[in-house]
Amino acid sequence: MTAVRVGLDVGGTKIEALGLGEDDTILARTRIPTGWGDEAVIAAVHDAIEALAAAGGFAVADVVSIGIGIPGLVDAPGGRVLHAVNLGVDELDLASAVRARIPVPVAIENDVKAAAVGAGSLRGDAHSMAYLNLGTGVAAGVVIGGMLWRGARGTAGEVGHISIDPRGRVCGCGQHGCIETFCGGGAVMKAWGRGGELPLRDVFDLAEKGDPLAVELREGIAFGAAAAVRSLVLSADVETVVLGGGVTALGDRLLDDLRDRLRRDAAESPFLASLRVEERIELLPAGSPAASLGAALVGAALLHGENPHTDHVNIEADTAGADIEPEGAVHG
Repeated sequence: MTAVRVGLDVGGTKIEALGLGEDDTILARTRIPTGWGDEAVIAAVHDAIEALAAAGGFAVADVVSIGIGIPGLVDAPGGRVLHAVNLGVDELDLASAVRARIPVPVAIENDVKAAAVGAGSLRGDAHSMAYLNLGTGVAAGVVIGGMLWRGARGTAGEVGHISIDPRGRVCGCGQHGCIETFCGGGAVMKAWGRGGELPLRDVFDLAEKGDPLAVELREGIAFGAAAAVRSLVLSADVETVVLGGGVTALGDRLLDDLRDRLRRDAAESPFLASLRVEERIELLPAGSPAASLGAALVGAALLHGENPHTDHVNIEADTAGADIEPEGAVHG
């Protein structure tokens, strides 16, 4: 019998599912659309597991644990989703709903924290790192000593809501000038207001042609992302900040802007210059399964008698030899 640990990355439009084998290799990956509302989300989770089993050639009965990374406010110890606006979920006991059909250990985790666990495992060096998600919103997961650090109340890494300009745009959290208002994809597209198939790419393209608003927004993205990276380095002293999320589809143009901004800021501060922050950042490769892999590891922790929500999560999987096909960005 094959013992399969399943990880699901539930997003606003899709679920990415991953199956992890007994030898820590990735058996299969698949994607299906996400549902809207409590019942539809539950149904989509079960559909994703069944689709994954079909793709990997194993039975649902072979599944021994399930981990689910999901956006929004999560009561991880209780296995509940408390607020996921992009999924139409207000309060849902998701772990119990999944266990009702598949009676195995089920762990629920915030998607960014799950991605941090996965990114640490994929890098094979999770001693001191942070995963910074630049998606519709901005948040991070911090891994110290190979374990996920949640903080006293589970909000460690919420750098998107650090105000860096009290006179800036109003953030969804109610503050002014939060990091997220500068480099969050949702805030940038709202400020851009011109639509387009790929508005963030348009901002970068038109900035190179001198469009005043595009120049302002592109500089703002680098300003906000630099502040987020510095916050993580200065508060947790992580050695590496791995960048992921939809905004990172801009690739080297984003990375070059960010490094240039960090260098310019450090030029005015010998203290910052000594930290060499610009050397500590890297992009998560396109198509990386960090979020779904991390979810699988969070779920698997329950099998070893660990409580991943109080005792942290040991990052153990060795997927260096896994055949990972590019499937686009993990986060949007």
